Amino acid sequence: MQNGAPKRKHTRLALLVSAAMLAAALPVYADNQQKIEDSRQKIEENKEELSRIEGEKAQLEEKLQELSALKSDAAAYISKLDKELSDLGDQITDLSNQMTAKNAEIETTQAELAAAQAQEAEQYASMKLRIKYMYEEGNTNFLDLLLEAESLSDMLNRAEYIQKVSEYDRRKLEEFVQIREQIAATELRLEQEYAELDLMKQETEAKQDSVEALQADKQKELASYNAQIEDANADIADMQANIAGIQDAIRAEENQIAAIEAEIRRQEEEAKKKAQQQGQSYETKSLGSISFTWPCPASGRITSAYGGRSSPTEGASSNHQGIDIGAPTGSAVVAAASGSVVIATYSASAGNYVMINHGGGVYTVYMHMNSIGVSVGQSVSQGQQIGTVGSTGYSTGPHLHFGIRNNGSYINPSAYVSP
Repeated sequence: MQNGAPKRKHTRLALLVSAAMLAAALPVYADNQQKIEDSRQKIEENKEELSRIEGEKAQLEEKLQELSALKSDAAAYISKLDKELSDLGDQITDLSNQMTAKNAEIETTQAELAAAQAQEAEQYASMKLRIKYMYEEGNTNFLDLLLEAESLSDMLNRAEYIQKVSEYDRRKLEEFVQIREQIAATELRLEQEYAELDLMKQETEAKQDSVEALQADKQKELASYNAQIEDANADIADMQANIAGIQDAIRAEENQIAAIEAEIRRQEEEAKKKAQQQGQSYETKSLGSISFTWPCPASGRITSAYGGRSSPTEGASSNHQGIDIGAPTGSAVVAAASGSVVIATYSASAGNYVMINHGGGVYTVYMHMNSIGVSVGQSVSQGQQIGTVGSTGYSTGPHLHFGIRNNGSYINPSAYVSP
């Protein structure tokens, strides 16, 4: 009995020291775990913001491509209009030259008509004078002219002369009338052709005005595309800067998590060394040495598996870091393994959630609960109720999001636990 008493006393003392060390370390440990989860939450929020901005950037880049295509179309159309305007200008110049030439022809024809009319008037006046003379003198002159003939042959020649003069007068008058009518017809034709050329010129000028108006509109449209492209490029540059800033923030948070987890491992190693120095055994846990129980006894229905998925609601992750177990609101949520509660709080994305440390860098996470039944620092046993199923945070309906973390990374729970 005497030999056994000191040993029991030493064992009790060691247990008291170990408990005291654990009690002293637990608040710091829990605080570090809260910092880790806060950083993880910030990373998730940053990743969601990054995804949103990258989505908007992709839309802007798509719009930029559309604007560039529209700009190219507008520029090609303006080039086509420029060519059309140039052709129309050439047509107008050609029509103007034709009208100038036609006008010169009209002036020449008008001069020829005036000359023909003058000759006609002169011939008509001469003929009138001869007719008047013959009328006033009667036929005596002709008779005298014939009677004065020295011979029959001379008389016939004189009679033929008289007839020739009359025929000449009549023929000349008819020729002048015909020439005047031809020139008048030519003048009319030239004036009609001039009028047609003038109409063609007016139509061409109207078309030119229309093309110039279209070109002005397209120039405005092109300027608008350039302005929109400039704005889109500026927005993309701003988004790229935001993306770079968010990526820097994510890296900073991840570095902080790595530092905190390194500190936790250091503390665990220190606790292990102290326990060994005091002659105590220190249980080293690992993922392989922990046996998990199903965290939702009321349901074994998995509504969303681990890994990639379509986001079920705005704000929810598309890279699912756990499994969703569909169950009625108020159903019990139990600890999948024994451990200590390091987080019991609410966040906008996870809702009411609990995180339990099982040692060896292994943690379990329970999210979207309706209520929380434990507090930070509390020790829980496997199968002990820690809350109830709900739909808080980013959630589409009553379910439990259950996750397992090992050495700072989420792993597939379905590989370690099943209903």
